[in-house]
Amino acid sequence: MGTFKLPFVALVTWLVVGAVAAAAPPAGEAKDAKQSWIRLSRDDNGRPTALETAIVHCVPINGNRRMPTVDLVAAIHIADMAYYKQLNSDFKGYDAVLYELVATEATSVPRPGRSTENNPISFLQNAVKDVLDLSFQLDGIDYAAKNMVHADMSPEEFRKSMKKRGETALGMVARLLGYALTRESQSNDAVDSLKLLAALMDENRALALKRIVAEQLLESDDALAALEGPRGSTLISGRNEVALEVLRKQLAAGKRKIAIFYGGGHMPDFVRRLRDDFGLRPVETRWLTAWNLK
Repeated sequence: MGTFKLPFVALVTWLVVGAVAAAAPPAGEAKDAKQSWIRLSRDDNGRPTALETAIVHCVPINGNRRMPTVDLVAAIHIADMAYYKQLNSDFKGYDAVLYELVATEATSVPRPGRSTENNPISFLQNAVKDVLDLSFQLDGIDYAAKNMVHADMSPEEFRKSMKKRGETALGMVARLLGYALTRESQSNDAVDSLKLLAALMDENRALALKRIVAEQLLESDDALAALEGPRGSTLISGRNEVALEVLRKQLAAGKRKIAIFYGGGHMPDFVRRLRDDFGLRPVETRWLTAWNLK
């Protein structure tokens, strides 16, 4: 299974931008109290029925109901179109929705159908979504809505941040593959190989493969933490700093109900920063079905 699992899980984890990461618990809380950002629902026989992502409602620690609130909306970038339609509907209820996209201000509003232009990552994402019979986020989310606010780096800012931190794309890939190798040594290759073979021969191959990928995404829940490292990274904490600076501007402009729509791998850092810098704490989680696995 090593020839499949190592590159495939690492690649898919990267392409969904760490929607599988779990938040570290606030200081003083037990480890098992950590917030999850993705989960699998199962039927009575243990078979997966849905891959779900979290919307976590954060309110002022001091209990002041007049203060603004922030919802952390964990994104998965390849999902059922119904998932993106539900998000579009939910987003109408916010004063501002801060979204991620490494782009210049002139190109920060994505248009459907342009996601593969001169972009190898988007090309791979579209290849994966076709195999799994899913849709691409940039084709499903209405980024032209008036309350959608770009809250990410430009490509030039991203390059400068990486250079300042001494980071390289090759180094990030090496970290991810190193993590995958560690997990690979703990897997049951024979069983996993049989599952993959059965999925490829299944009459509904896309559904069978989705169930396998969903299981493996959960197994890779620390992959983005491996990329982040102990000193942070441009990919996660650096971009989060930019997003939270946009949050400050939106709050200063009087916005009271705000969502941050980012990949789940960013959310542990957001939780900590919202608590430490904005006095907000998570109090409620709502789950949306991203992949229908029935």
